[in-house]
Amino acid sequence: MIENEPQSWYLQHLSHIENVLGSRMRKRRMLAWLRFASLVIAFTLLWILWSAGIAYALLAFALAMTAFLFIVAVDIKNSEKINHLNTLVGIVKNELSVLQHQFSRNDAGDQLKPANHDYAHDLDIFGKASLYQYCNRTRSEQGNQLMSNWLLAPATNQQIKERQESVRELTQMTEWRIELEAFGIENNLLTSTEKRITTWLQEKNSFVNNTAWKMLQVILPTSAVTTLILHITGTLTAQWFYAFVFLFLLLSLAISKKVMPQYHQLNKITREMATLSASTRHIEQASFKSSLLVSLKNEFGTGRDTASIAVKKLHAILDRLDIRLNPLVFLPLNTFLFWDLHQVLALEKWKQVHAQGIAKWFAALSQTEVLSSFGTLYFNNPGWVFPTLTDEDGIFISKDLGHPLIAEDKRVVSSFTSTGLPRINLVTGSNMAGKSTFLRSVGVNVVLAMAGAPVCATEMKLSNLKIMSSMRVSDNLEESVSTFYAELKKLKLVIDAVNRKEKVILLLDEILRGTNSGDRHTGSSALIRQLIHHHAMGLVATHDLELAKLDIEFPRLLCNYHFDVQVANEELYFDYKLKEGVCRSMNASLLMRKIGIEIDKR
Repeated sequence: MIENEPQSWYLQHLSHIENVLGSRMRKRRMLAWLRFASLVIAFTLLWILWSAGIAYALLAFALAMTAFLFIVAVDIKNSEKINHLNTLVGIVKNELSVLQHQFSRNDAGDQLKPANHDYAHDLDIFGKASLYQYCNRTRSEQGNQLMSNWLLAPATNQQIKERQESVRELTQMTEWRIELEAFGIENNLLTSTEKRITTWLQEKNSFVNNTAWKMLQVILPTSAVTTLILHITGTLTAQWFYAFVFLFLLLSLAISKKVMPQYHQLNKITREMATLSASTRHIEQASFKSSLLVSLKNEFGTGRDTASIAVKKLHAILDRLDIRLNPLVFLPLNTFLFWDLHQVLALEKWKQVHAQGIAKWFAALSQTEVLSSFGTLYFNNPGWVFPTLTDEDGIFISKDLGHPLIAEDKRVVSSFTSTGLPRINLVTGSNMAGKSTFLRSVGVNVVLAMAGAPVCATEMKLSNLKIMSSMRVSDNLEESVSTFYAELKKLKLVIDAVNRKEKVILLLDEILRGTNSGDRHTGSSALIRQLIHHHAMGLVATHDLELAKLDIEFPRLLCNYHFDVQVANEELYFDYKLKEGVCRSMNASLLMRKIGIEIDKR
C-alpha cells in the first residue's frame, strides 16, 4: 500500500456510497408518489364501481390496496437501505477524520478503565486521546470489553501470530470491515442482552416438554375454529357461540399469563437480534483463509441452520409475540388460534436446538470485531509493521519507533535496541526533551504488539513481554496516601514481579521524585542495582546524571541513552531524537529564568 492509498480509497468509496444514496433517495420520492396514487386509485375504483355492484367495488378496492401495501413494503426496505447507507457515509467520513488525527468522536472507553493497573494510566490506554479511542472500531459492548482485555494483558506468542495473520487478511477487506461496523452501529449489542438470553437459556422449559401442552396446541385452536365455522354456517346459535368465545378467551388469557415471564425477559431485544443476525450473516458469507478467522466463522455453523438463520428465526418468534401490542389483532388471534401458546412452544423448541450455540456466537462476533478494528488500524497506517516474536527473553529491537498517538507530521521516530538479561537502559535528558514520550512510545507499541496489532515502527522484534510502569504517580486524599507513598506502593509491585522472575519490561520515569535529592539518588541507585541483580529488563528516565556512572559498575548491563537540547540566543531547540551516551546539556536554569526567577549566571 502506498502512503496516500487509505485517503484515496475512502474518498472514492464515499463518492460511490453517496451516488447510491442519491439513487435511493430518488426512489423514495417516486415510491411516495406511487403510494399516494395507489390510494387515490383504490378509493376512486370503490366509488366508480359501487353502482356496478358491491362485490366488484370491493374486489377492485382490495386489489388496489394490495398494490398499496406492496409499495409500502418496498418503501420500508428502501428506507432501511437509506439508513444503512447513511451509516456507511458516517463511518467513512470518520475514518477520513482519523487520517487527519482527529478521532475525538470515537468512544474513549472511560467506563473500561481499571482503577488499578500495571500500565493503563501511565500509557493512556483509555480516556480522551487514548490508544483505545484511536484503535477501537468495535460496536458491541462485548467487543468493547474484549478490545479492553486485549490491550490490558499480553497474549501468547501463538495467539499473537494467529491474530496478526487474521489482521493482515482483514486489512485487504476494507469494504467488508465498514459493513460489519455499520451493522453494529445500527443497533448496538449490549451485554445486558446477552445476559437476558443466557438467563433464559438456563431456565427449565415449561411448555415444550409437557405432552399436555402439545396436545392443547392442537385441540384448543381446532375447537375454537370449529366453533366459528359452525356459527357462520348457522349450526351454532349466537348465544352458544359467544359463550364458547368467552370461554376460549379466558383460556387463552390464562395461557398468556404463563407466557408473560418469558416474553418480558426477551421482548426488548428484538432490534438487537436483527443486528446479531445481520452481523453473523455478514461473517458467514465472507471467504476467509487465515486459521483464526476460519475457526471464528465455523462457530456460526456451516449447516442449513447457521447462526444468522437461527437468530432470524428467534427474531421472527419475538416479532410474533409482539403482536400483543396491538389488541385489535392480538385478541382474535389468541382467542381462536391460541397465538401465545404456539409462539412459546416455538420459542422453547428454539432454545432446545440452539442453547449451546448462542454464547459462542457472541464471543466469535466480538473477536471478529476486534480483529477488524486492528485491520482498520493497519489500513490507515500502511507504514506500520507487524512485529516479529521471539522465544528468547529480554529482546526489544526496533527501527524508526514512534508514538502512535502523535500525528505523523509531528512524530519523531528513534531506533532502540535492548537485548539480553539483565539490561537496564538509563535515559537522561533535559526537561521537555522527550524522555517520557519515548518511554510511552516503547510501552504503547509493546501493548499493540502483545495484542496482535501492527506497531508504529518500520521494524520490530521482541520477546513476549508484560509491561510494568511507574510514570504518573499522584496522591490520594481519600485514602490519605501521599505521592511518595503512592510511588513506593507501585515500585513494590515492580520489585515483586522482578523477584518472581516474570517476563516484564519496566518503564520507570523519575523514580522516587517525592523525596530529597540525597535519598532519591541513594534509593534509585539501590533499586537499579537490585533490578540488575534479579535479571530485569527496562528503561529508566532520570535527571540524575550521577546514576549514569553505574555503567562503570555494570558494563553492558546498564546502557546510557539521552535526549539533548540546543540553546541559541536564550532559546531552546529540541530534536527529540534518542542518542547513545549521557546527556550533557540541561535547560532547567534557562526555563526558570524565563519565568522570572533571578538565577546568577556565574
